[in-house]
Amino acid sequence: MKNWIDVLSSFKEKREPVALVTVTKCYGSTPCVLGSRMIITENKELFGTIGGGKLEFLAIEKALEALHENKIIESGYTLGPEFEQCCGGKVEFIIEPMNQSPELFLFGAGHIGQEIVKLLVGTPFKVNLIDSRDNWFKDKDLDPSINPCEVSEIDFKTFRDVVRWGRGCYVLVLTHNHAIDFDVISMALKEETKYLGLIGSKTKKARFHKMLINEMNIEEGMDNVICPIGLPIGGDTPKEIAISVVAQLLQVHYKK
Repeated sequence: MKNWIDVLSSFKEKREPVALVTVTKCYGSTPCVLGSRMIITENKELFGTIGGGKLEFLAIEKALEALHENKIIESGYTLGPEFEQCCGGKVEFIIEPMNQSPELFLFGAGHIGQEIVKLLVGTPFKVNLIDSRDNWFKDKDLDPSINPCEVSEIDFKTFRDVVRWGRGCYVLVLTHNHAIDFDVISMALKEETKYLGLIGSKTKKARFHKMLINEMNIEEGMDNVICPIGLPIGGDTPKEIAISVVAQLLQVHYKK
């Protein structure tokens, strides 16, 4: 596939996950050449080929696994009778999932929120810092990689509109107002997220749990919300809390 960079770019613009298969080694007689590439979408749409047949079928299955697990996979096969081929060669390839970087939507640009986004600079996370206070970002010294979003409490749907929901979506709720915290949590529980966390005490969690069940008819309540947030590493300053939260986000991302 000669135009694989253009194909990848088009999927990147659409933020659509795909897997790139690249043949890294060929031994003996094979149906492909070194450097052959193929791109696979989650719907098994193919761009390019690594030779067809059972080899390509197995590569597609591995590609879907790489997309689901969001991990790089190396694999190789000897093309013997089980492949219904008699060429006897061997093919090795690497599969790389693309466009699945984690994206954090952090509601609440207070002291802890600002410390969290500073610590996430240079990590795999794309970060969106969201606040509803007027001109809140005017004098904030944020890294250029951080996307500041000002939303309106009056028109609450703007909170939902700034989030790209899905399995790569991480949501942290640390606003200045418990009512807003509750609204964001109740909204997020109806959408797909990888991580949903709320700053607060066990008392706050218990109160929200009852409200979600009784007022919002969300049967699981807070069962799928991490609260309190962060790893129990100690420390209670904004920076120390932020360190514990960022460590937890990275732990979830790397599945440790």
